[in-house]
Amino acid sequence: MTAEVFSAAAPDPDCSGDRKPLLPSADPFHRPPKGFAAKAPGTILRSRKIEVALFGLVPQRVSAWQLLYRSCDLHGAPEAAITTVLLPAGAQPDEQRPLLAFQTAMDAVTEKCSPSYALRHGARALGSITQVEWLLVANALRRGWAVSIADHEGPHGNFGAPREPGYRALDGIRAALRFAPLGLGPDTRVAVWGYSGGGMASSWAVEMAPTYAPELDIVGAVLGAPVGDPRQIFDRLNGSAYAGLPAIVIAALRRLYPALSKLIDHELSPEGHRFVVHAENATPAGAVIGLAHKKMDDFLSRPLAEVLDTPELTAMFDDLRLGNATPGCPLLVVQPVHDQIIHVAAVDGQVERYRRGGAAVTYVRDRLSEHLSLLPLSTPISLDWLADRFAGQPVSDVGDTTVWSVAASPSGVRGLLEMAVTAAKVALGRPLRQQQPIVSRIAPARAA
Repeated sequence: MTAEVFSAAAPDPDCSGDRKPLLPSADPFHRPPKGFAAKAPGTILRSRKIEVALFGLVPQRVSAWQLLYRSCDLHGAPEAAITTVLLPAGAQPDEQRPLLAFQTAMDAVTEKCSPSYALRHGARALGSITQVEWLLVANALRRGWAVSIADHEGPHGNFGAPREPGYRALDGIRAALRFAPLGLGPDTRVAVWGYSGGGMASSWAVEMAPTYAPELDIVGAVLGAPVGDPRQIFDRLNGSAYAGLPAIVIAALRRLYPALSKLIDHELSPEGHRFVVHAENATPAGAVIGLAHKKMDDFLSRPLAEVLDTPELTAMFDDLRLGNATPGCPLLVVQPVHDQIIHVAAVDGQVERYRRGGAAVTYVRDRLSEHLSLLPLSTPISLDWLADRFAGQPVSDVGDTTVWSVAASPSGVRGLLEMAVTAAKVALGRPLRQQQPIVSRIAPARAA
């Protein structure tokens, strides 16, 4: 890896000021300089210091920057991408520390949900999951880790797209390792973490890493409810309380897959077009509330099952399925048995495909949690497992474990109490200073 920087530092061109950040499409910082396409992936094009805030309101006492860097899209065409990089309060750049690449559950086309906007002081992104996930990221900062949060959906909000979330996340890691204020380098240990839509993006990152960024020392990844097979999810959620989520995917992928665009243009009713437009402009919460129990069959000129079985759409869903490439790092996968959004069978299949390729996978299924509750409940075991990988400890618990609750152990309870302390610091805007990590293992007490 070279240390080339195209324009390592530049004045913040956001003339609106950090208190009222511009949306990415209106922010000059996001526009790449001429000639960027000739640069190597991960080359920093521009940087600026920013202020992060909880829900856009409570300033956070951390060190934060944004990096604009060279990456690529689904087809390998050069593209400028952006990541938010962070250090805990008072961190010294000469201290040795690992890097966590956290992929948020952006789950939206609208740019309001991009981390580069939603995490900033003054952002107006009501309904963004990214803003909620800051409460989890803060726990990684308190462990003294550096963190990179890439806009993994890119400038057009390509939610659900294959491969390119991995490119952007991996090039964001490359940029972070080159950014002098973080004090990192080519030999820095890196880990990957994400849940739901972020778990899907993290899956693409570790699937693409062996061929796209083999020089990175990725020591492990936690994939929470990582979707597995979007076709199964699409079938399951159509007409359900969460019908708005696959609608967002349709709105996003229509630009990438001609067969889907043709379907929308020629087979959707006028009400169906309004359905897609609503999804395109909504946050995840807005789509779930506004499009609940809508059935695509009601907007089509023929049954949905018949449409999905066409060769063109079958090929599209085959392209979206995770597990067709094998990660080179050990994995921890966590999944609710009774997930109301992502069926456990879809994730079972992803894990099985990884194992067939030779990946080392620790797979933990939780009986009592559902999709939303497992995200915070699994955070302590996720961070502890990653801490072990950073420390160079071997993975000794490869295999399947089904438990009543990932929180039902002394270490799980201690982890949740520590998360509560962190949440209080975040809510009060107190410094997120480094702490001593809690030592534990991922095996909860009550396996079933």
